Amino acid sequence: MHVGILTNFATPKGGAEKVALESARGLAERGVAVTLIHGADGPADPMLDHPGIRRVGLGLTDVWERPAWRGAIEGIWNREAARRLDAALAALPVRPDVLHLHQWTRSLSPAIFPVLARSGLPVAITLHDYFLACPNGVYYRFDTAEPCTLRPVSPGCLAASCDPQSRAHKAVRVARYVAQWAAITRGFDRRPIDLVHVSDGSRTRIETMMRGAPVRHHRIDNPVRVERAAPADPAANDAIAFVGRFTREKGADLVAQGAHRAGLPSLFIGDGPLADELRAVPGAEVVGWRAPAEVEALLRARARAVAAPSRWLETGPLTVYEALAAGIPAVASDRAGAAEKIRDGETGFVTAPDLASLSGAFGRLTDDALVRRLGAAAHARAWSAPMTLAAHADALCDLYAGMTGTAEAPSFQRSAVM
Repeated sequence: MHVGILTNFATPKGGAEKVALESARGLAERGVAVTLIHGADGPADPMLDHPGIRRVGLGLTDVWERPAWRGAIEGIWNREAARRLDAALAALPVRPDVLHLHQWTRSLSPAIFPVLARSGLPVAITLHDYFLACPNGVYYRFDTAEPCTLRPVSPGCLAASCDPQSRAHKAVRVARYVAQWAAITRGFDRRPIDLVHVSDGSRTRIETMMRGAPVRHHRIDNPVRVERAAPADPAANDAIAFVGRFTREKGADLVAQGAHRAGLPSLFIGDGPLADELRAVPGAEVVGWRAPAEVEALLRARARAVAAPSRWLETGPLTVYEALAAGIPAVASDRAGAAEKIRDGETGFVTAPDLASLSGAFGRLTDDALVRRLGAAAHARAWSAPMTLAAHADALCDLYAGMTGTAEAPSFQRSAVM
């Protein structure tokens, strides 16, 4: 089998790219031929260094690096992206059996959907967010700091000032959404797109929002790239850790404030607009972005627990899965897909994303015996049904077999239970 994987970048600038690159590597290690096509220029992650992976760059630019007017136009419809993708697919020495798209909003744009449809190949899309169903991509109202309850592009949606940037920015996103769905409904009327969901909650929400669309739904866990090892000793550590982009919708501020209220230090790995605000909280330490191996080492050495208190309906933050697999308790928002992997009170805690609830959970983590018990249970449960790269690749191959007609899998589901 030959699989074409499409994404914005050849480096893991976010969760979507990280999963795309890890999927490519996992499939290649399973013996599947992979062509990774990335829109924007830039260095390639070392995990793509495998003889089974061909890398094709389209030489495009991230729209966030363009002047605002040009980024807006290319974000809605990048004709050059479509032309270059069309040429790249035609130039491949071996035609792919399946195309699998992971992200398109930063460099590729909705202009690629007619190209994918014209290829005549089965197309899968992994939904790491809500851009396929919601103009602002996170189904969250930044004006009210609450998850959205409106039907996408309904009158209420169009009137809402929900975008994190401005009303003008929302207008661009709505235009992109309209262009995207016009391309999908015209191009995929005969062969549906296979949508891959990374959590049960996001699948349920998107199925509701996309009733009647030319799509089929599947459920596959993201991979956890953690080598099996002895569990960490979180009771010997001191900090509540947060890994990722420091924003309010991800709840980074709640971690700093909640840990301080509970009498614990906090450790922030990553960067984002709240970095200076976090540094001002007593006991908070910001160390910036680190390579995956460094992140794991830091968590094993410092983390008493990992927290992901998302205010938005996050599909499935990888940091929680990686912490559990390392034997570190996790605390997640009841709005996040990651909460599905936590046994409340057994491997961590599931809480509402508010300061009182979170600081209460962190206060319980001052008990060494409890932390040690939670960590041991997290490690044992994670490795009883591991979400490894190999398991992820197996699930993808089952999906592709159903898409290409070599196996029957119209409602495929593969989900490890933690």
